[in-house]
Amino acid sequence: MFDQFLQDGSNKRTDIYGGSFENRARFLLDATRAVISVWGSDRVAVRLGPSGAFGDMSDSDPEGLFTYVAAELGKLNLAYLHLIEPRVRGNLDDETRSPNPVASQLIRKFYSGTIIAAGGFKGASAEAIITAGDADLVAFGRDFIANPDLPERLLRRQPLNPYDRETFFGGTDVGYIDYPFYEERAAA
Repeated sequence: MFDQFLQDGSNKRTDIYGGSFENRARFLLDATRAVISVWGSDRVAVRLGPSGAFGDMSDSDPEGLFTYVAAELGKLNLAYLHLIEPRVRGNLDDETRSPNPVASQLIRKFYSGTIIAAGGFKGASAEAIITAGDADLVAFGRDFIANPDLPERLLRRQPLNPYDRETFFGGTDVGYIDYPFYEERAAA
C-alpha cells in the first residue's frame, strides 16, 4: 500500500501526497510516526523494496526516492529497516537481475540503524553482506520453509533442501511441515 504512494509509476496525485519525494513519502512517514506514538520506535520497523516491481510498481528515480525515504526513516530511530534486494521480482526470483545485493549497500549510506536484508540469500552471500557492513542481519523465507533446520545447516555448511514453490500457500502440510531435517535426509 505504501508503495502506491511512494513510487511515481502509480502515484499520479497532485495534492500533498504526490509529486516530490517529500510528498510521496509523506503517507509512509506520517503513518510510521503515528505507530511510533503508540508503540515506541524500538517496536516499529519498516520494510521497503527499492527495486520492487510487484503489481507493475516503478519509479523514475528509485535511487533518489529510496535514499530520501531511508534518510527520513533514519531520524525516527526504528527497531530496524527491512530491505528486499533486487534479486526478487514480485514473488519470483529474477535470474535476469544482478545476483549481487545493491539495495542494502546503497541504503546503508543514508540509514545508520539496523538493516535486515532479504531476497534470495544463501549462506555465503548472507555472510558477505554482513561482513561488508551493508546489513546487520539477513532474513530467509523460502529456504526456511524448505529447511526446518536452516540455521544449523548454514552453520555446518550442509546442503539445503530445494523448496517447491507450487506448494506455497497451498493450505495443507505438503510443502510446509514435510521437509526433512538434514539428519533425516542423510539417513534416507
